[in-house]
Amino acid sequence: MALLVFLTGLPGVGKSTVVRRVTERMKEGGLKVGGMVSADIRSGPSRVGFEIRNLLTGEVGTLAHVNQATGPRIGKYRVNSDDVEGIGAGAIFSAIKDADLVVIDEVGPMELTSARFKDAVRSALTCGKPLLGTVHRNAQDPLVKTIKSGAGIDVIEVSFANRETLPSILVERFKAALQQDLLP
Repeated sequence: MALLVFLTGLPGVGKSTVVRRVTERMKEGGLKVGGMVSADIRSGPSRVGFEIRNLLTGEVGTLAHVNQATGPRIGKYRVNSDDVEGIGAGAIFSAIKDADLVVIDEVGPMELTSARFKDAVRSALTCGKPLLGTVHRNAQDPLVKTIKSGAGIDVIEVSFANRETLPSILVERFKAALQQDLLP
């Protein structure tokens, strides 16, 4: 069974930073890492939106923005459904096909507005490849409930106390899982 790890925790605790550090170290080790990550879009000190990036191709789009004219509203942002489906879900499907490690940062309210994104996450959970993701702490979507209570899915709470040591621990776990997959 593939190693499936999802990080959760308070906003700003460092979930995405842990994912970024694991991703960088796995790439440095010669592994092909694919999937999608998100990051803040800032205007000076203020966050005005979120970008979404395909790890295999480097393609970047807008997940959500305060100036987005259309799309589902989540708080002060509107979701860019085209980029969630094209870049986000597309990156996950590409990673399932072409990567050694699938990354999904994040499964949260904005991403969950897309049925195609949900399909991509479900496919990643069952594709047989190792997966590292983040899952929103309070989202109530049935997919989030499946992740948090799923057999064989390890959900780790990131805290200020463990966020510095988690990347090394996770890198070793993923390396061991990938070596196990290569054994005859």
